Amino acid sequence: MSTLESIPRELVLEGERVMRLCNACRYCEGFCAVFPAMERRINFTEKDLNYLANLCHNCTECYYACQFAPPQVFELNFPKTLAEIRLETYRKYAWPGAFAALFRRNGLATGVVSVAGLFVILAIMLAGRTPRALLAAHSDAEGAFYAVMSHQAMVATFATVALLICGVFAIGFARFWRDTGVSNAQPLVASDLLQAISDTLGLKHLDGTDNGCAYPDELPSNTRRVFHHLTFYGFGLCLAATAVGTVFHYGLGWEGPPPIPDFARGGAGVVRSLPLLLGSLGGIGLLLGPAGLLWLKSRRNSLLVDPRQNGMDAGFLVSLMLTSLSGFLLTVFRETPALSALVVVHLGVVLGLFVTMPYGKFVHGIYRFGALLRNAKEQRTMQKLGAE
Repeated sequence: MSTLESIPRELVLEGERVMRLCNACRYCEGFCAVFPAMERRINFTEKDLNYLANLCHNCTECYYACQFAPPQVFELNFPKTLAEIRLETYRKYAWPGAFAALFRRNGLATGVVSVAGLFVILAIMLAGRTPRALLAAHSDAEGAFYAVMSHQAMVATFATVALLICGVFAIGFARFWRDTGVSNAQPLVASDLLQAISDTLGLKHLDGTDNGCAYPDELPSNTRRVFHHLTFYGFGLCLAATAVGTVFHYGLGWEGPPPIPDFARGGAGVVRSLPLLLGSLGGIGLLLGPAGLLWLKSRRNSLLVDPRQNGMDAGFLVSLMLTSLSGFLLTVFRETPALSALVVVHLGVVLGLFVTMPYGKFVHGIYRFGALLRNAKEQRTMQKLGAE
């Protein structure tokens, strides 16, 4: 028996009503993974609703195809109902539970934490460097931004935060996985994991049934999918840049910031600048992707969204854009007196982004992957039963 707090009873009842109507109709069964998963059920408990809500990619195509949608008497709004349930699952599985309240005013919380991050980074810099050193320009030969904040201080700060955040994500995922009632009768196999990873990396369920999903309006488009890919892979490339830079630093002894690429020289010079190349490509993705998603959100049908999530969505996307923009400025002006201020801004924004990740929009990726993994397991189990 789960000891986690239940989501509001009225929302569970509405979710059950919506699922029963959809399960009786089944017109939308080919739209996405949610409807086949729904059809594998007769009753819909809170745990089932939590799973189905996180399996939904909010493409909204089902709303425009629905014969029971408003102003019809049943007032069935499938996308909005699942969006409301998703928000409650974010709160329910958050750990520590006391921080679940951050989802209620996430946009404000993200802003406050990011500003606090600036002061934390400034304090760390002042603890290791004199004000005169912070106001001076430093060349790449001096280590550039390592001259104003040591590599050891950066590693100690962000490695500690990263480990804590990974732990929080792992606990949240475990709570979701256990609470949604995954049966151990059919254990996970490698093919389940590979299928879930493929669906995640390809954003499979944003492709709709024809030419993309019905977002931001009823006309099918792949625009949202493109911006999601730019954001997702932009973030991934930035992480890859950090990982490669770490290997270069500790494995090859290439200390200091990576140089500006000089392709004319080729060879080791290009390899040495690989972190900068990866980070630049990722940074472009984190500018274009979030900007595009914000633009689409401004044009979406307001009837299909949970307005309580507007601040959370915007706060996360703006944080990603500021991370990218400040990173580019830091690279361009790293040998000028503006270096220290840009280090404070960039690292402060990154710190704020990391700290708020488990209590903001980023968690949808954690639980959605869990839902896709469970869906892959269910599909394989049904195929096995059908073959017997």
